[in-house]
Amino acid sequence: MYKIIKRVMDFIISLCALIVLSPLMLIVAILVRVTSPGPAIFVQQRVGKDGKVYDMYKFRSMCVGAEQQEGGVFCTKGDARVTPIGKILRATSIDELPQLVNIIKGEMALIGPRPVLTYYPKEWHEYTKEELKRFDVLPGVTGWAAVHGRKTNTVEARFAYDNYYVDNLSMWLDIKILFMTVKSVLTNEGNEDDGSAEVVTAESEKKE
Repeated sequence: MYKIIKRVMDFIISLCALIVLSPLMLIVAILVRVTSPGPAIFVQQRVGKDGKVYDMYKFRSMCVGAEQQEGGVFCTKGDARVTPIGKILRATSIDELPQLVNIIKGEMALIGPRPVLTYYPKEWHEYTKEELKRFDVLPGVTGWAAVHGRKTNTVEARFAYDNYYVDNLSMWLDIKILFMTVKSVLTNEGNEDDGSAEVVTAESEKKE
C-alpha cells in the first residue's frame, strides 16, 4: 500500500511542480542555450529499478563533450568544464528539475537511491547481490545518501546508505529525507566534490 501511495503522490506532486515551475524552467533553458553552445537539456542513460536502463534528463551545466576532456566522469570544485550558468544550476540543484518528467513517466521517484551510470561504478553484471538491493526501488531525485554527504560520499558509503533506505522504506523516512534535502540545498552542504571521493558528478555528452 505504501508503494502505491508513494507512486500516486510522486505523480501528482511532480505534475503540479512541472506546471508551476514551467516559467522558471523555460527561462533556465533559454539561459543555458544562449550562454554556451549545445542543447539546454542534457540526456544521459542511467540504470533504474530492476536494472532497466532509461534516459535521465537534466539542464546542461557543463560544456558539450565534457566527459571526453580531462577529468572524465569526475567533476571537482572549480572544474573549468562547468559553464557560468551551470555553476548556479548545480549549486541550487535547479539542474535536476527536468527529472520531474522522469518521475511522471514512472522511471524515477522523488526519493530513492540516486541512479548510477550504465558503466560506473560497475557494469550491471559486476554488482554483488548486496549491491543489487538498491535497484529494488525506483531511483530518486534525492535520497538517504544524498542527505548524508551528497557528492562527497565514496561509492561504498553511497551504496550502504541506499541499502539502508531500501531496508527501512516508510513514509516517515521519505518525509525526513525531504526536509533534510531542503536544508542541504539551502546550505549547499556536500554539493562540491573535493576530489577525495569516488563519486560520479560529471555529465556525458554522448547520447547512447
